[in-house]
Amino acid sequence: MGIQNTWTRRQFVLAGFFGATGLSTTQRLRGQDLETYQSLGLHNRFRWESEINSHSQDEFGQFLNPPSDSQYSPCAEAYPAADVPRGEVRKIEKWARSRIFGQTERDIWVYQPAQLSNSLQPPDLMVFQDGGGYVDPEGPVRAPAVLDSLIHTGDLRPTVGVFINPGQRTVPRASDDVNFGQQRSVEYDTLTDAYVRFLLDEALPFVEDEIGRPFSSAPSRRLICGISSGGICAFTAAWFRPNSFRRVLSHCGSFTNIRGGHNYPYLVRTTIRKPIRVFLTSGKMDLDIPLGSWPLANKQMASALEYAGYDSRFAFGEGGHNLRHGGAHFADSLRWLTR
Repeated sequence: MGIQNTWTRRQFVLAGFFGATGLSTTQRLRGQDLETYQSLGLHNRFRWESEINSHSQDEFGQFLNPPSDSQYSPCAEAYPAADVPRGEVRKIEKWARSRIFGQTERDIWVYQPAQLSNSLQPPDLMVFQDGGGYVDPEGPVRAPAVLDSLIHTGDLRPTVGVFINPGQRTVPRASDDVNFGQQRSVEYDTLTDAYVRFLLDEALPFVEDEIGRPFSSAPSRRLICGISSGGICAFTAAWFRPNSFRRVLSHCGSFTNIRGGHNYPYLVRTTIRKPIRVFLTSGKMDLDIPLGSWPLANKQMASALEYAGYDSRFAFGEGGHNLRHGGAHFADSLRWLTR
């Protein structure tokens, strides 16, 4: 076989990401030809529509709110003292200006610290996927209150928080569309630069106009955060644009076989190290379903980051697939990431 038809392992992994669209079935993938790859169904997205290996979707709920989560409460900084200046949170409902994710609308919340009006410097930036869960004043994280506390003590510079929900389709996909009902996964789990381009080219310029000033352009002063698919999305954004985001906080990140995310440990180990700092969390009762084991996937990711020499931390607890554990660590994780 000529060199032109020989694939490296790296090319094989990337083909897995993108479904190997348009590639000849005669090309070989280091011992596995594409025809075999497709005959095994590895190019298809898994659909959990019936019981498989004695497991059904009925057991999914046990991972979302297990009894072990009762030990976790929002961090102390989520309850600011009376003398702490409180920032403002403004909600933009049904924002629908994206062309990258056309025919969608989403809610956006913007947090501005009280100290911003007295600062002449561009503010630091934190972006949160599934923003509604992080901005909730009665939720497990209560991010605006924590930012109030940390900015007041000087642990953080004046920082604007942008909390973005995934898009909702304004024109539903056809029921036979492979991505029917999967808009959040399309945005968060896809291993391309589409979502970070959406942030940099569309959402964040809009927010800058809303607050009347630009964010800091220093990538080390830009943090991106999310849970589950939003967690892998945060890592993907920094992976593709380390000159825009160099601080990553991933809660229960979906580094599993949803849209190729299980390949990240290999890519981290074999790609020249990128200048990003990463904080991962997971727990013993995180998801364990046909698509993978989230505890194991995050352990593998943490091991790969350590192997490749990344500045990284991994907090592994006993909780489930939610923000309870991450909320308990939230202030400390921000201090470490932004130090």
